[in-house]
Amino acid sequence: MSVPSPAIAHLLSKELSFDQLMDEVPLAMAVLDRDLHVVWLNRAFEALTGFSRSEAYGVPCRHIVRSRACVENCPTKKGAISAPTPCESDIINRDRIRLPVKLTLAPLTDPSGTITGYVETIEDLRAVRELDSKKNQAFSFEGIIGRSEKMEKLFQTLPILAQSDASILITGETGTGKDVVAEAIHQTSSRTSGPFIKINCGALPETLLESELFGHAKGAFTGAVESKPGRFRMAHNGTLFLTEVGDLPLPLQVKLLTFLDDQVIYPLGETRPFHANVRVIAATHRNLSQMVADGTFRQDLLFRLNVARIHLPPLRERKGDIRILLDHFLEVYRKQLGKRITGFSQETLTTLSHYRFTGNVRELRNIVEFAASMATEPTIGVEDLPAYLMDPPPVPVSDAPSPDTAPTSNTPPVPEPSQPRTWATTERDMILEALKDARGKRQQAAERLGWGRSTLWRKMKHYGINT
Repeated sequence: MSVPSPAIAHLLSKELSFDQLMDEVPLAMAVLDRDLHVVWLNRAFEALTGFSRSEAYGVPCRHIVRSRACVENCPTKKGAISAPTPCESDIINRDRIRLPVKLTLAPLTDPSGTITGYVETIEDLRAVRELDSKKNQAFSFEGIIGRSEKMEKLFQTLPILAQSDASILITGETGTGKDVVAEAIHQTSSRTSGPFIKINCGALPETLLESELFGHAKGAFTGAVESKPGRFRMAHNGTLFLTEVGDLPLPLQVKLLTFLDDQVIYPLGETRPFHANVRVIAATHRNLSQMVADGTFRQDLLFRLNVARIHLPPLRERKGDIRILLDHFLEVYRKQLGKRITGFSQETLTTLSHYRFTGNVRELRNIVEFAASMATEPTIGVEDLPAYLMDPPPVPVSDAPSPDTAPTSNTPPVPEPSQPRTWATTERDMILEALKDARGKRQQAAERLGWGRSTLWRKMKHYGINT
C-alpha cells in the first residue's frame, strides 16, 4: 500500500520532507488517526518493531506494537486524553522478541482543540535495564546483598577464594549470613556441579556426630543395622560446610585434622579408607583463638581451617545497607505473599534505621516477613512491625520504688549501661536528642526525626518525656 509523503511548509525558507526530518529523530514515533490506526511511522519505529511504513499503514496500532499495555492499559479506554500519557510495558517485535519499553500516547488537536489523532512514541529500555542490572550486581554476590565499604571488599574477595580449594573459616555474629556466604563460594567455584553438604556441629551429641560426619559400616555399633556413608562421603567432589565448628568435640577435632592433612576418611567399623575429594568450609560465631587459649579447641586445627579467613561484619557496622536489605526482602515477601505493597512509611524507615538489629540480617529478614504478612495497606506502617520493637525499656528491680516511697518523677528510669539496649531505649534517646537539638521545639524535633507532630507527641507521652 502506498503511503502519503507529507511535507512541512513555512517552517524554513524551503519546504521540508516530513519523512526525512522525522527519520533523523532517534526515538520511535508513529502518527495514529482517531481510531488508533497507523498513518505514519519513522525509521526508528520500523527498526524497533520490524514493520515497515507501508506494512503498518492503516493497521490498528495494537497489531504493530503488540504490547500488554494495548490490552490492559490503553489510555483511550479510560476516555479522551488531554495530555501525554506514559506507561512502562513491553512489546513483541516481528522476530518474536520481547522488549522492555516506555510507551507514550499524546493527543493531536486542531486549532479548536478537537482531537484529530495521536502521536505514539516508544522508548527502548533495554540499555536502562542492563545498567540497572549492573548496578544490582555491584551490590550483590550470589544472593549476598550490600553496598557498604566492608561488603564491597567482601565482594572483591569472594570470587578469588571461590577459585581455590583452600579451607575457609567464616566468622561473624549469629545471623550475619555465614551459611549464605559458604554456599555462594561453592556455587561460584569449579565444584558447583558437585554437592554442597551442610552439618551443624553443635546440633548432635558426639557419638551421633562422628557417624554423621564419617559414616559407619553395618554392625559397627549397637543399632547400626545398615551402612551409612557419612557427610564427607556425600560431599565427594563438592563442598562440606561445617557450621558452628567451635562446638566440635576434641576427639572429632583430631579426626577432622587428619582428614584435612590427607583427605582420607575411615568410617566407623571399616578398615578400608575412602579418599574424599572435598573442600571444607567452616563457620563459627565463637572466638576460636580464645578457645585455643582455654584448651577447648586445637591450635593445629585452627591453623588448618584458617587458610583463608572471611569475617562478616554485624549489620550495625554496615552503614547504608539497612535500606537496601529492607527493599530486597520486601520484594521477596511481596511476591511470595502476593500483596501489592509499595514500600515503608517514613516513620517505619526511621524506626528501623535506628534499631540495632542484634540478630543481624536474619532478624531484619524476619521483621520484614512479619510486617509484610501483617500489612493491610500498600505502605507498611509502624503498627505492622513486631511488638517487641516498641516495648518500653524494663525498669531495673533495684531501681523500682518501694511501697513506702513515692516516685519523684514520672519519667521512666534510664537503664544501666550494662543492660542490653532495646529499640524502646534507643527511640527514647533519639527523641531526647532531637528535642535538645531543637531547643524543645516539638515541630522542629518531629521534622528532625521524620515524624509528624502528633506522632512525636504520642511517643513522648508513651515514654513519659515532658518538656
